[in-house]
Amino acid sequence: MRSPLPVRNGVNATRLRLPAEGPWETALEYILDRFDHVDPDGIGERFDRGEVVALGGEVLTRTTPLGEHTFVWYYRELPVEERLPVELSILHQDERLLVVDKPHFLPTTPGGMYVAESALVRLRVELGLPDLIPMHRLDRMTAGVLMFAVDPATRGAYQLLFENRRISKEYRAVAPVRPELGLDTAPLDVRSRIVKSRTYLLAQEVEGPANTHTTVSLLDERAGRGLYRLQPHTGKTHQLRLHMASLGLGIINDPFYPVLHPQAPDDYARPLQLLAHSIAFTDPVDGTERTYASRLALAEFA
Repeated sequence: MRSPLPVRNGVNATRLRLPAEGPWETALEYILDRFDHVDPDGIGERFDRGEVVALGGEVLTRTTPLGEHTFVWYYRELPVEERLPVELSILHQDERLLVVDKPHFLPTTPGGMYVAESALVRLRVELGLPDLIPMHRLDRMTAGVLMFAVDPATRGAYQLLFENRRISKEYRAVAPVRPELGLDTAPLDVRSRIVKSRTYLLAQEVEGPANTHTTVSLLDERAGRGLYRLQPHTGKTHQLRLHMASLGLGIINDPFYPVLHPQAPDDYARPLQLLAHSIAFTDPVDGTERTYASRLALAEFA
């Protein structure tokens, strides 16, 4: 369902479903009741400015009856955010795709306390690309190659690549070394069942059929630390971090796995040592082979 309001300051309008009936006579009364923690005068002023609209672009007023529209869109009032001291760099840009190196600490998309300070919103604003959409996501603490679709007309073709797992991804990680996993050892195939609840911070491995698969190999070893190649064949949240921890190879500076650390401010001198190193695929539009590799390095193995 396409928003009738354009992207503003890099951020999409928010969609709200209205009830068909209830004790409220107007849409405004329902919204005031639902968001009773928000300044009521400010909500009324949005109606007065014509910033609350229905699917067909109809502007709602203070007297629009409840039940006249099912969905409405409006712009959220965004908090002022301090700019994170990290920067994106562009690896590739054409009329269909944008590929960037995302730094550690910057989220891929808006969420929680980060809205303007997300890769998506920064790029939309800085490049003037309001239709930009990420094709996949990286954790806020993970750096590396991140791909966006520029053209809505071809976006679906690239989304199918990810849905059908026709994308080859490689990550790099720095972690301790285990004697039995050496440079001449065959890669390890890690398979497990991972679940993650929306109400719990961590992902967990549980009994049951495997729904995740990662190949782990040691590339180099230095002073008791190893540089690992991680090849995810599935894409569950925190999969790589959890699989490494389950091997006794917790990634350096990981605040979640294998032990959850107390919440603390970001330490920009100690980023998680996990990097989305490269991505490769056959372009579904023109058939060319595309490969993009990060220019970033993991500081703990520099």
